Amino acid sequence: MRSLAMKLRHAGAMALLLGLLATAQAAPRLDSVHGPLVLQEVAGGLEHPWALAFLPQGQGLLVSERAGRLRRVLDDGRVLAPLRGVPAVFARGQGGLLDIALSPRFPTDRLLYLAYAEQGADGLAGTVVGRGRLSADLTALEAFQVIFRQQPRLSNGIHFGARLAFDPAGDLFVALGENNQRATAQDLDKLQGKVVRLRADGGIPADNPFVGRSGARGEIWTYGHRNPQGLAFNPWSGQLWSHEHGPRGGDEINLLRAGRNYGWPRATHGINYSLLPIPEAEGRTLAGTEAPLHVWAKSPAISGMAFYDGQRFPAWRHSLFIGALADRALLRLTLEGDRVVAEERLLESLQRRIRDVRVGPDGWLYLLTDERDGRVLRLGLAQP
Repeated sequence: MRSLAMKLRHAGAMALLLGLLATAQAAPRLDSVHGPLVLQEVAGGLEHPWALAFLPQGQGLLVSERAGRLRRVLDDGRVLAPLRGVPAVFARGQGGLLDIALSPRFPTDRLLYLAYAEQGADGLAGTVVGRGRLSADLTALEAFQVIFRQQPRLSNGIHFGARLAFDPAGDLFVALGENNQRATAQDLDKLQGKVVRLRADGGIPADNPFVGRSGARGEIWTYGHRNPQGLAFNPWSGQLWSHEHGPRGGDEINLLRAGRNYGWPRATHGINYSLLPIPEAEGRTLAGTEAPLHVWAKSPAISGMAFYDGQRFPAWRHSLFIGALADRALLRLTLEGDRVVAEERLLESLQRRIRDVRVGPDGWLYLLTDERDGRVLRLGLAQP
């Protein structure tokens, strides 16, 4: 019996060892040009998370789920019950609860901004921005009010855009998709395919480029966009950058300048999904429109944007990180001024759709994976 027990224990140990070896062999290699990566799962069990925002130290972070839930994730990985007071959203197709931004004065005003899809009485939908006050116990949004609506509503469920960014003066920029109504991106009397600039309360700044112009919406900052899902200020130059989905090919990064036309659909590097040309396209570039800073001939389906200027990983300074949905990777672009001089693809072996990427207050990168069991991941470089 003793001999049999020893054999069984030996067999069990060997099975465990073989299992560990198999797991190790199956584990993806997480390398980069700057050495090994460190990837940690912060939290899981999130349904198609779309955006995240960091609360003050010790309070965790907020994550939006496209279905319409806003959740707080604690530092220990616990995902809490959805916050109360979040508005109803149009959660169909690409619509739902989308971006999140804390007020620049959040420590005193506790205002939280949400971008989401809203359906009208006619069944069509558009992008909406609203704000509410985060309750003292961090469980609800109080006194939520809409401060902006995309007009007219034209979406059947796609191309909402919906990224938010505050400038140092406290003005709010909102990136808006063209609702798959291509020509509207060039119409200044419509808010499709635009980046708009608003006051923190939703008012229109008097120095916006089209204020007072007949037939133009005063909210517009730039136009000629398709479906922008990245928007961030470059911390070295102070300039506003965006990126947007092309059709079949032609995902692009743009440097946004007031009043400029970014071309869609008259200028594009992409073609239709049918393999036919875009009907309105007049070329890849066009006089009177702004050429992109960077273009992908094959669309990675880009989403989320974060400039890295942290001290924790000096090798990543002056990098721009962008999530890729179709290519299931994290893109790291090396910048020299306004030029992209190199691209590195990270985490390809994980095969995860990366929806959002942010730099945390701790200097780590935080990522969201867009899936039914979505994850919050933390990424960094292994220290020498």
